[in-house]
Amino acid sequence: MQNLVTRSISALVYAALFISATVYSLESYTVLIALFSAVCLWEYNKIINFKSFIPFIILPLAIFYQKSYLTDKVIIFLLAITLLCSIRLIINLYSKNVKYPQNNFDKFDSSIRYIIFPFLFLMQLPIIKGTYNPYLVIYIIVLIWTNDSFAFLVGKSFGKTKLFESVSPKKTIEGFIGGFAFAIIVACIISYYSSLFSLVDWILIAIIVSIFGTFGDLVESKFKRQANVKDSGTIMPGHGGLLDRLDSLFFLSPFVYLYIHFIM
Repeated sequence: MQNLVTRSISALVYAALFISATVYSLESYTVLIALFSAVCLWEYNKIINFKSFIPFIILPLAIFYQKSYLTDKVIIFLLAITLLCSIRLIINLYSKNVKYPQNNFDKFDSSIRYIIFPFLFLMQLPIIKGTYNPYLVIYIIVLIWTNDSFAFLVGKSFGKTKLFESVSPKKTIEGFIGGFAFAIIVACIISYYSSLFSLVDWILIAIIVSIFGTFGDLVESKFKRQANVKDSGTIMPGHGGLLDRLDSLFFLSPFVYLYIHFIM
């Protein structure tokens, strides 16, 4: 009972901080994401046992650069190398004998392309044609929450076929389908109240969120299994680390960014 109360309070504080900072202004949202990315970078480097301080120098420089000097060509280049890293990590899920990262170069590379660059795209995600749209991030979080919640509920009630047993034994294909279906339903509801995108666009965004949000959770789970740790940290009482809470959001952000800014 005490653990449930702790988890609830921690979740409420996290949600209130995230929503209020996101809705208040672009500046407060940027500061919040910058702080979150620094904490996640620190937690990730602990998991992979990478002790270099260089990524912590690159992070603020990258944030400053993307706020002031980011061009279309640079965005396309960063997006391409970020997506290639994400795809490599997804492929690694299917390779039981592949341990990544192993050497210091891979650890440095993954710190940049797995943590820093996706967070940059998370910062840029709600800025569409020069206008800040805070509720876009809120809606995406709602879709992630819906997908995760119903994947758990459906998987617990009907799940029999393991999704990735070697990485996350509790996830099932039935649960994934349940989360996927309810995320699309919620996307339809969002499209009714939001004039930002069409119904089809919201459905496609929900599909991206469901698929790549799940992959983001699995990728982080594999990192933790390789390191033989349960949680990425202890910053959120009852929940673990911040990386555990944001693994889906920052992993899927480049894919949603690609769809909204280059495909729509």
